[in-house]
Amino acid sequence: MKQLNILVIGSGGREHAIVDALSRSPQAAKIYAAPGNAGIARRAECVAIRETEVERLVAFAREREIGLTVVGPEAALAVGVVDAFKAAGLRIFGPTQAAARIESSKEFAKELMTKYDVPTAAFRAFTSYDEARAYVATRPLPTVLKYDGLAAGKGVVIAETMEEADAALRDMLLDDKFGRGKVVVEEFLTGPEFSFMCFVSGERVWPMQLAQDHKRAYDGDKGPNTGGMGAYSPLPFVTAEDERYSLERILKPVARAMVAEGCPFEGVLYGGLMKTPQGIKVIEFNARFGDPETEVVLPRLKSDIVDIFCAVADGGEATLEWDERATLGIVLASKGYPGSYAKGVEIEGLDRVEGCVYHMGTKAEGDRVLTAGGRVLFVVGQGATLAEAREKALADVARIACDNLFHRTDIGHCALDE
Repeated sequence: MKQLNILVIGSGGREHAIVDALSRSPQAAKIYAAPGNAGIARRAECVAIRETEVERLVAFAREREIGLTVVGPEAALAVGVVDAFKAAGLRIFGPTQAAARIESSKEFAKELMTKYDVPTAAFRAFTSYDEARAYVATRPLPTVLKYDGLAAGKGVVIAETMEEADAALRDMLLDDKFGRGKVVVEEFLTGPEFSFMCFVSGERVWPMQLAQDHKRAYDGDKGPNTGGMGAYSPLPFVTAEDERYSLERILKPVARAMVAEGCPFEGVLYGGLMKTPQGIKVIEFNARFGDPETEVVLPRLKSDIVDIFCAVADGGEATLEWDERATLGIVLASKGYPGSYAKGVEIEGLDRVEGCVYHMGTKAEGDRVLTAGGRVLFVVGQGATLAEAREKALADVARIACDNLFHRTDIGHCALDE
């Protein structure tokens, strides 16, 4: 068995989960993370290269004889890190800049779905604030407004009043809050959302286990939208028929469409889907592992993830086996998140945790671990049932001591509290 030096690009909980899965493989010789975090540093050597410093990443991969690079965050994909690695003859797991448009351009994704008859919400795209506002004024409320570009998970507004819609359109089209771009106006859909991630290599699609994350900051799905406050897998409300429909009518056709459009997809295609009264429809696509869904899906993967990454990158074949146990994870976030928050607050009790903790926004200062982001830790419980998994996760959360963290206690309520 040939062992590989492996580089993981990124610094969050998703990348920690990827490093954790890689560390279980006998094929992993040395694992590096750029830039990594305090938790990742226990499993990999962290190097001080930012995820968008493409030339430095390529030079490092050559210097350290990296046999496989795995891209975590969307920002690295959007600046073309995969294209640069491929041009240098280096194996990398992730889509090209052209293929990553399925995430980086909402308009591209919507037009692709319309052209290839993939079920999604009706939409129109605008660059003019006046035209967008006039159109929204003729539409039923609530309506969905999406910035046509990357906005770190914050470029979507569900406007319930014309005042909210106007404020969002001003942010996106007049004040360039996320940069200069377009706005996609979509019809508002209702129903439970779920995340369906697949490994994709051209027209080959390998489905992962389903997950659901919780976007609102507080219990009862109250408060502002965040990057995700917790997640769980599997999902009792999604039937085997629902899953089959999603794979055959959404994920596989989109993979074929990307090939037909001349930008074949390689990597993780993430379908953000909704089970509406009219059937399952696409809310959004991402071009990489979801965060925090990855942190509950990859712990269930029994197959060697190095085999899968290499099969996708090389156009080979892969087999995926899964643990039947449930996983549920809870985010510990800095007080004030998703608004302003303090950093540098010490975290204690991590050595008392019995399960798994993925670091999302931490830094090490000697032997101390400090908060360094909005979402700080992701505590995972695993059990025969979701109820048992949540019980274990909450017990571990209670073992962690930090004055400046808060969390939700009802992750998984869609499946557990009905």
